[in-house]
Amino acid sequence: QVQLVESGGGLVQAGGSLRLSCAASGSILTIIAMDWYRQTPGKQRELVAGISNGGGTKYGDSVKGRLTLSRDNAKNMMYLQMNSLKPEDTAVYYCHADIVSRTLGRNDYWGQGTQVTVAS
Repeated sequence: QVQLVESGGGLVQAGGSLRLSCAASGSILTIIAMDWYRQTPGKQRELVAGISNGGGTKYGDSVKGRLTLSRDNAKNMMYLQMNSLKPEDTAVYYCHADIVSRTLGRNDYWGQGTQVTVAS
């Protein structure tokens, strides 16, 4: 079984910073890619940032220059440093990963989500 667990969400004032973490655990052979998505009520889940196994990153247009994504392959961890936060960044942030498991083959996995609230 493979699990993704997010941490680091919370309440912050506009202009502040938060660091989200995503921990992957279980029978993992290879993590191909990891991403952060976010969702607000009534809207579709949107891609915030993603990172490949080789370290290549991509960011959504609304967060470029403010967020930095990194990954620790040895620990199966992903981190999202969020700076200069805006009220419109308020959302539930979800970790997603494309993982090859020793027992289950290749699948997509999602975490339970962590709430980020930015007060104006």
